[in-house]
Amino acid sequence: MLWMLAACSPPPLHQQQAYVFGTLVEVSIYGAPEPQARQAAAAVLARFDELHRTLHAWQPSDLSRLNTALAQGERASVPPELAAMLRDAQTLSIQSNDLFNPAIGGLIALWGFHSDAPQARVPDATAITGWVNKRPRMADLVIEDDTVTSANPAVQLDLGGYAKGHALDDAVAILKTHAIDNALVNIGGNVIALGAHGERPWRVGIQHPRQPGTLATLDLRDGEAIGTSGDYQRYFEADGRRYSHLIDPRTGFPATGMQSLTVLVAGEQAGTRSDALSKPLFIDGAAQLANHASRLGVAHYLAVDGASQIHVSPAMKARLR
Repeated sequence: MLWMLAACSPPPLHQQQAYVFGTLVEVSIYGAPEPQARQAAAAVLARFDELHRTLHAWQPSDLSRLNTALAQGERASVPPELAAMLRDAQTLSIQSNDLFNPAIGGLIALWGFHSDAPQARVPDATAITGWVNKRPRMADLVIEDDTVTSANPAVQLDLGGYAKGHALDDAVAILKTHAIDNALVNIGGNVIALGAHGERPWRVGIQHPRQPGTLATLDLRDGEAIGTSGDYQRYFEADGRRYSHLIDPRTGFPATGMQSLTVLVAGEQAGTRSDALSKPLFIDGAAQLANHASRLGVAHYLAVDGASQIHVSPAMKARLR
């Protein structure tokens, strides 16, 4: 998880927090009048709550209703915004060779991660193999205007690896409509920067996956986003082994080759891409990390592999403190 390195909040800094997407979120606004900053931050948090209710994978939501229809082989109408997100997630999934795969919600549920607390039990191997053999993929979805179908009833959508990044991009758009020029938005370690913190850039720390404190700090420039995937937040232990929610679609088991992986992304959809693209790099492990990152267009990454070895791209090394 990333956290803002600020011991206190000076007068020009307005901060509001909430608990959304199963994690702590924080909106920090610099240099705006208090009423303006409060109204803008409240609008961002309201949007987060709306997305959370729309995209929840196991409580009643537009997404869960779509999953019910897909499991029954039925055609479903969805809100235009959800249809657009599914198209976007499809594109990202194809780019990652299906390692970023929001269609494996059934597997995630089987492992007990569709609950507020993990079940702490390894599923039956036959059940895992059954889901893997069904090969649910985002490419199985047929999206026509606002109608969604799938010939594969095993497709069960979980946008947990996409929603926070999408929310970051929405937050920037909302802040700009409220004439906010300088802000930092943090959703449980997924962070995006707008402008600067006064005379200096926004500074964040990259959490060590096994120890208190940070691996390094990083100055975020305007429009840059950080996304981290790690095995240290949603996980359980059984027979001395750690099982995280980051599941490899190829095996049906949680990925074990990484402890954490952070990417830095700039440009269009920086929030969405930083969230989604950290997942395939985490799942695929360290062996082909540089090649895989290059293919996905990720020049900046910092990873800690399963053996606690640190891997830093040259571009990221130049940015870290």
